[in-house]
Amino acid sequence: MNDVPLFQRVTLIGIGLIGSSLARVMREQNLAGEIVVTTRREETLNRAIDLGLCDRGTLDMGDAVSGADLVIVCTPMGSYAAVGKAIAKHLKPGAIISDVGSVKEPVFETLGKALPDTVHLVPGHPIAGTEHSGPDAGFATLFKNRWTLLTPAKGTDQAAVDKVIDLWQRAGAMVEVMDAHHHDQVLAITSHLPHLIAYTIVGTATDLGDDLKQEVIQFSASGFRDFTRIAASDPTMWRDIFLTNKDAVLEVLGRFDEDLTELKRAIRKGDGEKLFEHFTRTRAIRRGIIDADQA
Repeated sequence: MNDVPLFQRVTLIGIGLIGSSLARVMREQNLAGEIVVTTRREETLNRAIDLGLCDRGTLDMGDAVSGADLVIVCTPMGSYAAVGKAIAKHLKPGAIISDVGSVKEPVFETLGKALPDTVHLVPGHPIAGTEHSGPDAGFATLFKNRWTLLTPAKGTDQAAVDKVIDLWQRAGAMVEVMDAHHHDQVLAITSHLPHLIAYTIVGTATDLGDDLKQEVIQFSASGFRDFTRIAASDPTMWRDIFLTNKDAVLEVLGRFDEDLTELKRAIRKGDGEKLFEHFTRTRAIRRGIIDADQA
């Protein structure tokens, strides 16, 4: 751990799973001289203070970001425009603004559009999480050996980008910088579509008759249990993800629908060879994930 903090003052707007995990790892690794937290609800703020996640807490976003070297927005993406408007005039010149949202291209039109030219916007997305939320849900090792993707616009101050990279690397993450549009296309297939499928499958189970539904719960196999874990994720966050990344999600959903139709046809026709070929090909993806230490 370094004696000199990476940032003198860091403000976290929102303190859910990601924000509280960041606060914990920043404490552990001495990444911030002072941590300031602001939330929408007083109850959440008081809990963050009780847990020791911040040096100072306030419900006033403007006051929270005043004098901050780094501001990280950890709220649902539907709030970004309002957050930008609330903090813009309170940011000091040279401050770095980042976020942890799962869709990156819209950040520039919502949060970014409200910010003054005197600050540096470095959007980020830690690909880490659980189905739990709130300040109690975080833990310092959440980001260890997980990817964090940064999507700064061309021309963004490199020193600012490098400091955000340094923050995430010290938090244990592997960091990649990429184009925001490309990010959203990749995440549409690796994260957003699987969540949509999980919500759909679990939703189908809830529409079953009471007796059958109870047996589905009682005799859940590992596949269905995994879907229920994914479908237990924060509904506000996922509503905003699908609304902000709708073009990419609809594109991959169309491809998925075509593949699903093909598999339905194979099952109907009893085409075991087609099914075996498909299952063999997809099995290789799992091996690749294991080899990449992302299992």
